[in-house]
Amino acid sequence: MNVAAPQSLLLRWIYGGYMLAFFLYLAAPLAAAAIFAFNDSIFPALPWKGFTLEWFFGTSGPKLGMFHDRRLMEGLWNSLYIGLAVSALSVVVGTCNAFLFERKQFPGKSLLYVLMIVPLVIPGVILGISILVFASAIANGLEDALGLEWDFLRPGTFLVILGQFSFLVTITSLVIAARLRKFDQALEEAALNLGASRLRVLRTVTLPYLAPALFSAFVVAFLVSFENFNTTLMLVGSDAPLTITMYDRMVKVGSTPVLNAVSVFLMVGSGVLALLSILVQRGKEPKG
Repeated sequence: MNVAAPQSLLLRWIYGGYMLAFFLYLAAPLAAAAIFAFNDSIFPALPWKGFTLEWFFGTSGPKLGMFHDRRLMEGLWNSLYIGLAVSALSVVVGTCNAFLFERKQFPGKSLLYVLMIVPLVIPGVILGISILVFASAIANGLEDALGLEWDFLRPGTFLVILGQFSFLVTITSLVIAARLRKFDQALEEAALNLGASRLRVLRTVTLPYLAPALFSAFVVAFLVSFENFNTTLMLVGSDAPLTITMYDRMVKVGSTPVLNAVSVFLMVGSGVLALLSILVQRGKEPKG
């Protein structure tokens, strides 16, 4: 008998009502955004005036679709570039961190592990401001002392990548370390005893086992990077990613159906990537 499930009819109704209310709370805002993305009205509100795809593919105002909106497309490509760059960097460094904390013993290991976790609990605004102040201080010092102009330390894409990397590498490290912890090192020892070099063992035995975690860590880092706002807002320059572009549009123009269309596009894309990550993890899970 499942002792966790409610037994009486009243408790079952309460439990069912709670679950329904919970999922409605999660889904209702997303459903509303999706519905108004297809409403043939220049305002994202009722009444319903008919179905349209103009907010996605419209070529002229006032119904200029997202795929023909230059600023939104520039923001999308900036987000893709930043997301791919910071995710790749985070996976590489996260893999190194996983091996360091799972395979090595050294003085101060516990302290370093705590320091690695800290960026996850620091508010994104504080993290962004701290990185901006630190980078600006270095840039100003070099300019005053040596006349060097290191513009990459000014607000812009480099600082956005650096700021997001500061906490995304923690996420990738934890995901990869969890997989590495389950690995049977006897497989590596057997390969070494058969004459394989450590590099070959890493390439042919260890990394293939870690591949699902590497892919999942990359997907998670990419999704978090794509939707990040607080840290990015403090570090962004002229090449604004999509979240900042949408925020700027909302402040200057207000809510419009094209922003709902962008939201639908992002929801579908995020859902596909998350589902793909789950399928990869299940497909590569070792059989017990």
